[in-house]
Amino acid sequence: MALYASWIGSIVEVALARGSLDPNLAKMLETRRAEGNQGVFRAAGELGEPVRSYVARLIAIENLLAQLPVK
Repeated sequence: MALYASWIGSIVEVALARGSLDPNLAKMLETRRAEGNQGVFRAAGELGEPVRSYVARLIAIENLLAQLPVK
């Protein structure tokens, strides 16, 4: 979970600084989203409710990132 959160956080930092997604980050995000959330939710489920809620927020952030323009 920490790795996933760190990865999302690094994309957010770049997106905030640029106001858009870098094409390389957009491709990474697209690839991650194509993989689906089953593995992330499975791992979060094993760690209990607080982690499931945290992962749900991270996925919401990921969804918002996917809506940003790519420049």
